[in-house]
Amino acid sequence: MLITPGKLLAQINSPDDVKKLDQVQLVQLCEELRQFIIDNVSVYGGHFGASLGVVELTVALHYVFNTPKDQLVWDVGHQAYGHKILTGRKEVFHTNRLYNGLSGFPKMKESPYDAFGVGHSSTSVSAALGMAVASKYYQDNERQHIAVIGDGAMTGGIAFEGMNHAGVSDTNLLIILNDNCMSIDPNVGALKDYLTDITTSRTYNKLKDDVWKLLGKLSTFGKSAQEIASKVETGIKSTLLSQSNFFESLNLRYFGPVDGHDVDHLVTILNDLKNIKGPKILHCVTVKGKGYGPAEKGNATTWHAPGTFDKISGEIHKKVYERPQAPKYQDVFGHTLVELAKANDKIMGITPAMPSGSSMNIMMKEMPDRAFDVGIAEQHAVTFSAGLATQGLIPFCNIYSSFMQRAYDQVIHDVCIQDLPVNFCLDRAGFAGADGPTHHGAYDISYFRCLPNMIVSAPMNEAELRNLMYTAQLPRKGGAFSIRYPRGQGVMPQWRTPMEEVRIGTGRKIRDGEDVAVLTIGHIGNYVVEVAERLSKRNIEIAHYDMRFVKPIDEERLHEVFARYRKVITVEDGCLQGGFGSAVLEFMADNNYFAEVKRLGIPDRIVEHGEQIELHRECGFDPEGIERTVVELLESVTKM
Repeated sequence: MLITPGKLLAQINSPDDVKKLDQVQLVQLCEELRQFIIDNVSVYGGHFGASLGVVELTVALHYVFNTPKDQLVWDVGHQAYGHKILTGRKEVFHTNRLYNGLSGFPKMKESPYDAFGVGHSSTSVSAALGMAVASKYYQDNERQHIAVIGDGAMTGGIAFEGMNHAGVSDTNLLIILNDNCMSIDPNVGALKDYLTDITTSRTYNKLKDDVWKLLGKLSTFGKSAQEIASKVETGIKSTLLSQSNFFESLNLRYFGPVDGHDVDHLVTILNDLKNIKGPKILHCVTVKGKGYGPAEKGNATTWHAPGTFDKISGEIHKKVYERPQAPKYQDVFGHTLVELAKANDKIMGITPAMPSGSSMNIMMKEMPDRAFDVGIAEQHAVTFSAGLATQGLIPFCNIYSSFMQRAYDQVIHDVCIQDLPVNFCLDRAGFAGADGPTHHGAYDISYFRCLPNMIVSAPMNEAELRNLMYTAQLPRKGGAFSIRYPRGQGVMPQWRTPMEEVRIGTGRKIRDGEDVAVLTIGHIGNYVVEVAERLSKRNIEIAHYDMRFVKPIDEERLHEVFARYRKVITVEDGCLQGGFGSAVLEFMADNNYFAEVKRLGIPDRIVEHGEQIELHRECGFDPEGIERTVVELLESVTKM
């Protein structure tokens, strides 16, 4: 089902076509663009509220600036649907986030209009500043560089680092703060309160009106525009600095706050700002989900990425199952953490801006003094957890696997070197699905396995997740404890099993067999259960070991495996380089065993987006791929 764009939007195949419109037509274009996004996302799914909130800003930016020569960086990337539609991808927008379709985020290889790839947040200021400094070096002084930072991205530490540098750079950098008080969940922290104070301050708003009255005269003054701009700057500094303006203190000229949904006014403002040299920030106040009633009035978190829905009624479509379904791993984590915390008053919960995504919101609701959303600040989340651990508390720090990459130094420096008992629960491990390579949790086994004082584990099902969490909160001498689990549902509809301790470093035999030993780590082992049943009907009996721990690995089990089998397969939903299979090979080499070992996992390349099973199939460790590997291994002649 292809969505037909409106009359004006149908004529837009690039920003050059936007520029051909009269300014008075931009309101209609915004209406049509917003409706096109609503029509597509309601049918095909995807991120929703963030892009609706920047429709007017998107149109104004492409109307005023000469993209792609003028470089536009979106942060975070799920604001950029309108941008994609206006930059030549309208006809294929229905493939957004689908296997082999458009990426859900800006992507340099996808379009020259995507100046920088973004999936994680808070990177835009640094990236755009780098581009601006390069232009200055090449003496291209007319080129503009715009970073649109919003949806909570300003809470990330790297954004502050970038602004600190930008203030002394003397570059053509415009930072646009899309202030909608939301990331996926509501923004938290002092910066949110500060921005709220700005938007409600009578002094700031009076000054804003005075500033724009001056700026509105720039085009009249011609060569005197710089003189007027200097007066504007002086006025801002003398007044706003008395209000302790944070951005001005970093030597960023501050303009705003302005209505981010007034496209005509935005065009005027952006045209004026083009004539003001140096680093500056425009504060736009927007509404996430603007223009779609249910998203504006309803739960903004729900409408961040609602899936498919009825665009007329606003009813979100839910799958209907004939049989009871297993819960999502994240929900098992959330309920289990509360269960454990009720029995152990030292347990604390921490998440960086993902309380609903990680289900930490369950503990935040029941125990608000013991669960913390620290905003988009993964580094802080880890070191904050380390600080809690020094005082005898038991932190469960829940971070998506790919987001944990951002805090790797803190894991090493603040946790492992100091041998602190911090528990890391890595959600979205393995393939994250439609969010693609920026969100795939492909590397955590490898990058955690190499660290001293780090336990690396993964449950095969919900009961094992509960047991590992129970084990992690028991007293131990030290060392971090990581538990990884995938996005999506487990396998146990009746998952509230009694919890019991798991001896650290022990695996378990799921099935005995004579032909091949298959060693798995984590949820992916459920594929092997399915494969073993199918192969048994073909008189092929495989042994299946759920290893549970990558580090310390169960050496007793591995001695058993290599003493008995000459054909071994390892299966993991992590990268092959340095991962679980590598740990098995290292054990084999260190102990002078010989076997033919085939490793299945994520190959040494960037895997794009798609449904998890599609990506497993592409990489050869879906059930059919595992079965095929078993048969091929049995048919192969071992090379001596």
